[in-house]
Amino acid sequence: MKQQEPKYILLVNWIKEKIDSKELRPGSRLYSENELSAMFGLSRQTVRRAIGVLEAEGLVERVRGSGTYVGRRAGTARKRTMNIAVISTYVDGYIFPPMLQGIVQTLSTEGYMTQITFTRNQIDDERKILEDILARDHVDGVIVEAVKCALPNPNLEYYRELQRRQIALVFFDCKYPELDAPLVALDDENVAEKAVNYLLDMGHRKIGGIFKADDGQGRLRYFGYLNALLQAGLSVDDRKVLWIDTEDQKNLRNIRSSLLRRLMDCTAVFCYNDQVAFELIELLKKEGIRVPGQLSVISIDGTELSLLCEPKITSIPHPMEELGRKAAEYLMQMIREPGFRENFLYCPDVLERESVKKIGG
Repeated sequence: MKQQEPKYILLVNWIKEKIDSKELRPGSRLYSENELSAMFGLSRQTVRRAIGVLEAEGLVERVRGSGTYVGRRAGTARKRTMNIAVISTYVDGYIFPPMLQGIVQTLSTEGYMTQITFTRNQIDDERKILEDILARDHVDGVIVEAVKCALPNPNLEYYRELQRRQIALVFFDCKYPELDAPLVALDDENVAEKAVNYLLDMGHRKIGGIFKADDGQGRLRYFGYLNALLQAGLSVDDRKVLWIDTEDQKNLRNIRSSLLRRLMDCTAVFCYNDQVAFELIELLKKEGIRVPGQLSVISIDGTELSLLCEPKITSIPHPMEELGRKAAEYLMQMIREPGFRENFLYCPDVLERESVKKIGG
């Protein structure tokens, strides 16, 4: 049995037919929302959604205080190329290969070709990649991981140009808050809160945190850390929080003194991800600090890296391949429905391993 199309899609198709048949010509005024609601027996919210889809496709234009008009570019819809650009930060990280595999496999089953490029989490590399995509103008959509999205970014206008050209745009893992585009990611704030609540349930009250300052996930995970502590009636001690950047993450030994000072009075620490937790545990071993005997450690990602050290790291798993598949599905939905703007956030449970010790009663 064929699934019935949503009501707003029926309205979108009706208006497109009127445009194609020249009954509605470029520059002519469209029926008002109230008129369309009465004509089709639809709510104004449903009508507004249909108009949003047509506006995103460049078929209609809203004029404040005047109404909605058939766009000057109506009838010149973008032609499909069946090419998709994927922009990721790294090729060799422990998360990205499975995620990219999920993206490519999902797109290929629908007949899309993918080109994958890497920014190395560098703004200049991102700019060059976007300039190339715009110059070639040969893709239907772009799936992208934002670069250091907690910081100001000079490349936002390139993304806005993609949207002006009706090129579908979906972010994975993190996005630029200034852009109106779907995001598929971990629910960073809630998973961090869940991890810290686990430490609280294990009796810990002096809980430190290590967060990335240049990625949006770091900011959101810090909010989750704060929420858990405040809801438990605990004060937030900034002296127990360490902010690092992408370069620090690769080698915590460079900030050894600051790190040890921040954690000196802690019984547990929440780490931004498995890489930070792994590096931290290796550093603590060299300092003669036992995990979890003297300091419990929890992180996010649940990757193989969390199993490669002793003790194995308690962590919240990242649904890498599934997240990639979902990002690809959302992009294809955007291609079919340009007004689509939903986010999809994952919130897995804690994987208990050996790096957290229960203390107290």
